[in-house]
Amino acid sequence: MNIRVVGAGLAGCEAAWQAARRGMDVELYEMKPVRFSPAHHSEGFAELVCSNSLKAERAESAAGLLKQEMRRLGSVLLPCADGCRVPAGGALAVDRDAFSAAVTEKIASNPRIHIHRGEVTEIPEDGIAVIATGPLTSDALAGKIAELSGGSLSFFDAAAPIVTAESLDMEKIFAASRYGRGDADAYLNCPMNREEYERFYEAIVTAERAPLHGFDAGVPKVYEGCMPVEVLASRGKDTLRFGPMKPVGLRDPRTGHRPWAVLQLRRENSAGTLFNLVGFQTNLKFGEQKRVFGMIPGLQNAVFTRYGVMHRNTFLNSPHVLSSDFSLRENPRLFFAGQITGVEGYMESASSGILAGINAARRAEGRQTVIPPPETMTGALSRYVSQGGEGPFQPMGANFGILPPLTSPVRDKRARYAALSERALKKLGETAALLE
Repeated sequence: MNIRVVGAGLAGCEAAWQAARRGMDVELYEMKPVRFSPAHHSEGFAELVCSNSLKAERAESAAGLLKQEMRRLGSVLLPCADGCRVPAGGALAVDRDAFSAAVTEKIASNPRIHIHRGEVTEIPEDGIAVIATGPLTSDALAGKIAELSGGSLSFFDAAAPIVTAESLDMEKIFAASRYGRGDADAYLNCPMNREEYERFYEAIVTAERAPLHGFDAGVPKVYEGCMPVEVLASRGKDTLRFGPMKPVGLRDPRTGHRPWAVLQLRRENSAGTLFNLVGFQTNLKFGEQKRVFGMIPGLQNAVFTRYGVMHRNTFLNSPHVLSSDFSLRENPRLFFAGQITGVEGYMESASSGILAGINAARRAEGRQTVIPPPETMTGALSRYVSQGGEGPFQPMGANFGILPPLTSPVRDKRARYAALSERALKKLGETAALLE
């Protein structure tokens, strides 16, 4: 039986792969290169449009636990990421072009996955389908989804600039990972003293922002996880020092002291020729980005290969329309996956694709759909999507707060997280057969 998957991003690729693994023939639809969204530029699948970091790898971290679960569920993306990694301390970061190429080749070489290039503007009317078109779903299809689901919500997302390594002033920059974790050269650090930081702060809060052409009128909602750095700065003089520019865990080897503030630069590619301004997603005008970010020590002559941009993201009011297996309550043959469901983050999107693909295949075979136990990060995220939390529904990334508490409380945070991770992987192992 054929299953249609619309969208070849992270979630769509995982969904297609999981369905194909279970003997389904998959028709995979991707609108690139016939049409690009405002944030996409590559023809390849699984394009990373914001950061190139897939977050922490440590199993005792929420992001690391999610990856461990995904590997055990047969993720197609994580082996590709392993082969394209770049130094990033305790995180898994990738050369984004090599990663996309690896995923594209893997999907294209699967004999059960048939690729169609072109925009889909209608919801499939029959058969089993997975809609994984992402937060930048094209207007035509987004309208159909809104009609089908009784409306959708939107927020604005931002991406950070990328600069060339050769344009950096290394006399003012030092290489180090926070707390000495991982490779020493995983991050480059631009240290600032108090006077330098205060001048930079005044410049960024008064800098001119780019207009949001083509988006909804009014003041946009901005998701906290991708807050533009200038918006964050406007909340108070020290918000950057306790956020993306926090100096904790770092000492300038030239002074032996912790700087007042630090901008970290993370490798964008394996050759180390490009660096991302970590946490500096922005909507400042391009000229203002060059001027204001050029005030940071080491970036005076930085050459920007990509300026920061801001774009609208769309997601469903999922607790009202989706079940925990990611199917539409009013039409169970339709599944949704990825950020359009309200999960936030690359791996969170991919993990929802894994579940949607597994369950689409099971439904096609007439079998009952399955959900990992609530003690797992994958299961907890799927339940959050279908049930929500307190207040209006907002995107959610992997975090230990959505897992059920331990039977026996553990006061030490690190030990508690390790225990939660151990329990999750044990529970997943006990139910792994159900997910086949």
